[in-house]
Amino acid sequence: MRESVKIIPLAGIDLAGLEHLLAIKGVDSRYARRILYWIFRRGIRSFTEINDIPKNVLSVLPESFATGLSSPVSSAVSADGSVKYLFRTSEGLLHETVYLPEGNRKTVCVSVQSGCRMGCRFCATGLSGWRGNLRAGEIVNQVVSLPHDVSHVVMMGMGEPGDNIEEVIKAYNIITAEWGLAIGRNRVTVSTVGVTPAVKRLLEETECNLTLSLYSPFSEERREVMPAESAWPYKETLSLMKAFKADRNRRLTVAYVMIRGKNDTERHLEELNRLLTGTRLRVNLLPYHQVENDSDCSSDAETMMRFKHLLVTSGVGASVRKSRGGDIAAACGMLAAGGR
Repeated sequence: MRESVKIIPLAGIDLAGLEHLLAIKGVDSRYARRILYWIFRRGIRSFTEINDIPKNVLSVLPESFATGLSSPVSSAVSADGSVKYLFRTSEGLLHETVYLPEGNRKTVCVSVQSGCRMGCRFCATGLSGWRGNLRAGEIVNQVVSLPHDVSHVVMMGMGEPGDNIEEVIKAYNIITAEWGLAIGRNRVTVSTVGVTPAVKRLLEETECNLTLSLYSPFSEERREVMPAESAWPYKETLSLMKAFKADRNRRLTVAYVMIRGKNDTERHLEELNRLLTGTRLRVNLLPYHQVENDSDCSSDAETMMRFKHLLVTSGVGASVRKSRGGDIAAACGMLAAGGR
């Protein structure tokens, strides 16, 4: 009885890896770059779509390889023009992706896990539970398989990048490589609750922009809402970000979700100022989006603008992020992919 051959999805393989795999199969490794071009730039589903590689070479590829790309299973369009897509992996893991067009900037917000095990109380993804990690190819697929041009990628969808760091870094390398998607290194942003070992790797091994999700500058308050604070105190990540000598084009940012009466008081503002004045770290102030069975609500626009104004006048770069996709549950903290 013939043993079944394991089919390798190529969307998560780098150039050197594919050259090696082709050599093992007796295929000239010089074809690796063209194969990856067709996968990452042309989004092919079948090797038969390739027209510049000899047919005798193409004929042997399906015996061992698949492109690793798949189309979304559904989509929803917001009144503001953003689009939410639902993907399903070959193992059945559901995950959501959001496309955010704004002028010449075409951003895609990708997921790195199906669900999340960080358990942040202000995030629907964290409350939905964890179902599994996405592989690098499944992360990249969320960029390649959209029917849109993409200029920026943010890993701010479902899941914690620091909890899947190997695959996140592999995906980042594919997204930015000239043989991959060739998206600028400073056009990729990774958001984290502050998994300290992963933050060190992201700072040292990549050139991505990095965002720390803070919630509160007071550790005891943060721990109540973001359980990861117990394992990885946010001040460790903040210290790494402050000390890191980043290129001027590389943004290191603090994301601050504002909840009325919880973390938008004068006391919180003063502590944010104390922590960030004199650093190059910026602050993104985000409106809060309610999750199920939740009595909390977002700080009002006046309070958010006041926070921004006082931070800026203290020398801290700050901005208020506009909410997008709330009507289709695609805004920050709302992705759950049916997990609730």
